[in-house]
Parts: sequence; C-alpha cells; structure tokens
Amino acid sequence: MNDFEAIDFFRDDALVTDPYPYLEAVRAQCPVWREHHHDVVMVTGYDEAIAVYNDTETFSSCVSVTGPFPGFPVPLIGDNVTELIEQHRDELPMSDQLPTLDPPTHTNHRALLMRLITPKRLKENEESMWQLADGLLDTFLAAGEGEFISQFAGPFTLLVIADLLGVPEEDRDDFTAALQHRPRSDGAIGSTGDDTLTHSPLEFLYQRFSAYVEDRRREPRNDVLTGLATATFPDGSTPDVADVARVASNLFAAGQETTVRLLSAALLLIAEHPELQELLRNERDRIPNFVEETLRIESPVKGDFRLSRVPTSVAGVDLPAGTTVMVLNSAANRDPRRFDDPATFDVARANARQHLAFGRGIHTCPGAPLARTEARVAIERLLDRTADIRISERAHGPRDARRYRYLPSFILRGMTKLNLEFTLAEDEAR
Repeated sequence: MNDFEAIDFFRDDALVTDPYPYLEAVRAQCPVWREHHHDVVMVTGYDEAIAVYNDTETFSSCVSVTGPFPGFPVPLIGDNVTELIEQHRDELPMSDQLPTLDPPTHTNHRALLMRLITPKRLKENEESMWQLADGLLDTFLAAGEGEFISQFAGPFTLLVIADLLGVPEEDRDDFTAALQHRPRSDGAIGSTGDDTLTHSPLEFLYQRFSAYVEDRRREPRNDVLTGLATATFPDGSTPDVADVARVASNLFAAGQETTVRLLSAALLLIAEHPELQELLRNERDRIPNFVEETLRIESPVKGDFRLSRVPTSVAGVDLPAGTTVMVLNSAANRDPRRFDDPATFDVARANARQHLAFGRGIHTCPGAPLARTEARVAIERLLDRTADIRISERAHGPRDARRYRYLPSFILRGMTKLNLEFTLAEDEAR
C-alpha cells in the first residue's frame, strides 16, 4: 500500500472491509506513527502497545472510546495537562463509563465490577449457558438456514449477560426489545461517518439497573441483584445508586456487543474452512485455542485511545502533552515480531493467548472469562447439533467471490450479517 498516507483511517469506508494492509503499511513505516488527517498517533507494534496500556501515569483513558471525535473540549496547552483533563473530562461523551475512567475512580469502580462477576457467579452462569444456547438453537436450526448474528449470537449474548446480572425473567423481553434491535455501532461507537457521539447512549440500562438497586436496597432478597445492590467499594463505603447502575450497564452493553463479534468471526472461520470444522468436531479440546486465535486475527475491538498528560516518548518517538494516541489491538495482534506468519490463522498457534483483543493493564476487559466461555459453549453446541455448517451462497456469493458487510466503525470490527446453512446431526434430524 504505497499511498497509505493519503488514506483517512477514521473516515475511509474502504478500510472497513479490510483494514489490515493499511495497518501493516503503517507499522512498516514505524510502530508509533502520527497520521496527519486527525493528528492521531497510531501505535501498531505489540511491545509499544503494551507500554502505552501499562503507563497509566502518563496516559489518561478519558478519550478511550472517542479519540479525536469530537476532540477535547478545551485546548490542551502546557507540559502537564492533567488538571485540564480533570476539569473537563465530564464534558466528554461516555465519560461515566468504566473504559474512560482513570485511577482512583477507575480502581473503585472496577473493584465493584469484579464483585459482580466472581468465579462462583461465572460458574453458575456457565451452567445456564448450555440451556440458553439449546433454547435458541431449537428455533435457529429448525429451518436449516438462518442469519447467525440476529437469530443466535445477539440473543444468546444478551440472555447470558442478563442471567449473569440477575435480570428477572419477566423483564428480559423488555431488554431484548430495547437492545437487541437497536442500531448497532452507529456514531456512538466509532462511526466512519460524520455522526457525533451522544453523551450517554445507555439510558435504558441506567434506568433499569437504578430501579433494581433501589428496590433491593429497600427489600433485600436472596438473589444476584441484591448482591449487586449491596456491593461496596474496597474501602467499605456504599456506592451511589448511579455508580452501581453505570458499572452494570457498561458490562451489559460492552460485553454483549464485542462477544457477538467474536462469535460471528468464529463461525465465519468454521463455515469457510471445512477441514478446520472437521478438526474441531473431532478434537473438541482445540476449541479454547481456536477461540484465542480468532480473537488474535479478528479482534472485535480494533483499538483504544489514550491522551498523554505530559511529554513522553514511545519507541523513540516524542509525544507532547495532549497527544491523542490510538493503540491498535488489531495491528499489534499481527505484529510479526510477536506472532510468526501473523496473517495466517493457525488453530495450533502456541502463543495465541498473548493477543491484545481484551486490552492489557488496568483496563483489561473484566468480562474476558465470560466471553471465552460464551464462545466455547456456543461453538460446542452448534457442532454437537449439526453435521455440517456452511456459508449461504445465496446471501454471500460463491466461495471465490464472497460478499460480507462490516460495521462502519473505526473502533469495532465485525460483520453486520452472517447467513449460514446447516445439515443437522442424525439425532436432530429424526
């Protein structure tokens, strides 16, 4: 890609389908490179990405999900912009969500979140996943074909996270109606268009979880929502209702969106590669590493933004205070200095789990164990209940000329639709 400097990564729709040649060209130029369209420093190297993620004293996460759009509310002038960040961070979109918080607020809120997704609760949640998957597959597989994202992946991830957080059965249809059919990945999640971000796109979830917390604090019960309502910060203090609702809402929305992308990428690989599908059918112990390699080669989150508080240097490149940095997980995951033959999918890759699809450092995705389990359960049950899974040529074209549409987003990576055809397993077909 000789003319990569002319391409606007954040606005060019041509990069939506395949961003990887561009990212490789950028890394070849320098693993820390300043693009000139929006004055964003692109970090495409693996070691450099980890260095930025781990340096929370130098880099603020206040622009984590917004980056250069709409930009910081005031000019960032001086050699230490920490005070300006704290004065104006609440004016940024999504400023109340966990990925945009810095210590010590982030430390407290993440600790609260980790009290909600304990190993015990995750184990209980996994036990219900098998039933949730089968319930959806009963309908999804019956027709012999279907659109995987809207008919299985979306509903499955929504029901799993609703179960984890203890959303009452009688309310789950409301959640489905409000969230499952909302426009996905519009201007609020890194659109390549000109839409601006709304301050809080999660009002439905905030309202519901606030009501749950208030109710359980008035009348505690022996349920997950009571545990949510009575969880405390590390110092033993009781969070405001709004803080608990935000933490739960962020887990609900972010976990569902990204896991849908993981599942669809995994099923695309399984359906496109019969030999891989056969291997996974016969050797189920390979599925966990298959999931890791899927995360590596098709990270659901392309990247995260950071804002430098003070002058610093990464890989010998000087960054002034107030520099917007984009750490590109999807590029770091294909860095040949870390992963041999990185553009090739290798189900047996020994270091696949070293990927940065879940980030790194204090903002490592807290829902990573949940996402891994959801993917494993969904894949196992699909393989159990089918004899063959194929791409629908009617929807996506013949093997040598496939047509897939991807989310028009510079943050998220994933297809908008994945139409599959199935041959049922013998016991299913009876």
